[in-house]
Amino acid sequence: MKPPLRVAIISEHASPLAQQGSVDAGGQNVYVSHVAQALARQGHHVDVLTRRDQRSLPTAVDVRPGVRVLHIDAGPAQFVPKEELLPHMQAFGDQALRLMRSSLPYDVVHGNFFMSGLVGLRLQRQLNVPLVQTFHALGAVRRLHQKEADKFPADRIALECRIAREADCVIAECPQDAEDLMRHCGAPAHRIAQVPCGVDLAEFKPGGRAAARQRLGLPENEFIVLQLGRLVPRKGVDNVIRAVGRLGEGRPWRLLVVGGDAREPDEAATPEIGRLRAVARESGAAERVVFVGRRDRHELHDYYQAADVFVTTPWYEPFGITPLEAMACGTPVIGAAVGGIQHTVVDGLTGFLVPPHDPQTLAQRLEDLRCIPELGRAMGRAGLARVKREFTWDSVAVKLARVYAQVAQQRRGSADLDVGGLRLLASRPRLAGMAMGLQTLGAKG
Repeated sequence: MKPPLRVAIISEHASPLAQQGSVDAGGQNVYVSHVAQALARQGHHVDVLTRRDQRSLPTAVDVRPGVRVLHIDAGPAQFVPKEELLPHMQAFGDQALRLMRSSLPYDVVHGNFFMSGLVGLRLQRQLNVPLVQTFHALGAVRRLHQKEADKFPADRIALECRIAREADCVIAECPQDAEDLMRHCGAPAHRIAQVPCGVDLAEFKPGGRAAARQRLGLPENEFIVLQLGRLVPRKGVDNVIRAVGRLGEGRPWRLLVVGGDAREPDEAATPEIGRLRAVARESGAAERVVFVGRRDRHELHDYYQAADVFVTTPWYEPFGITPLEAMACGTPVIGAAVGGIQHTVVDGLTGFLVPPHDPQTLAQRLEDLRCIPELGRAMGRAGLARVKREFTWDSVAVKLARVYAQVAQQRRGSADLDVGGLRLLASRPRLAGMAMGLQTLGAKG
């Protein structure tokens, strides 16, 4: 049995304690929370370092045995959009250094997002601790799709390139992510490990559709389309609304839009709702598009179970956890053929892949499922089997722990390390970039 590891996960803006679906809270929060807890179940100790954004937050929060959230003072103790956080990373790094110098040593630092990676490079250099980096999204890809709407500092892309080249290992969440890391950031292929995101099968699981609809007050006879997640333009919710507006006569339908920054669908709290309501009116779908508002995580499974299909058509998506959650509930997924979605959703088997800006094709696929309910049920069963086989958080944590152990031993210096079939050859830490090193995990995750 391998010795337990002490892991510091840095997630500067995405706290595992935050409410999913609210502003700046989404897939990264879920990832950090579940990775930390899954690692702890395997016997490792994990501290998550995140920025204090409320004065009332305690310095340390014990989430479960083996997992603590440590709030770092960096900038004002209030919400700050992540696009404006880069100037506060110096203070974040200062406090992280003080904390780590006064505690037991960590075996590895795992940075999440580029600003956490910047802090991680400082810790790597000053404490000689290995850095594993997950970007979750790349600035170059974001700029390609969002153009002038991208409000991050121009320095982001250069900083990501530096982190990708200097980190001991960069985690790619899917094949597209690995390709983007090499193309846009110059990440060395031998220091990229492919490890997917996961889904909590205890939290998301199949259930009775009729019972779920009864709990939510939804009619049994309708074809229910679900869109769930952050309400920001790049998520392509307007595309889904335009698609359902093209559905013809037949079984009555309804689109549920779950997400936002308030429990009630308040346009003042979530301005995107106002824009989307206008799209619904233009599409002749206003009466059948229902904005639900934000919901707590323990409520989400009811929406997945109640739906006939889950739809997500973002412009781009580095990975995307919501399709896995839907599949775990036995619900078919129609997703945009971008990023990680084209890896998790198997076209024609667990759902359909469609272009991200094509409401007509999306409407055709929705019509297929509306007219042939048996097809949706078969796809739901196939999706459930796929997540059980390839996308559990425990399997994600096992793969990450192997990477952590490799880079930790590489930093200490080893002749030939073989962990779980992954081989790392390195004689000294400074020769890491020249070693044959860390082999990429298989494309199946």
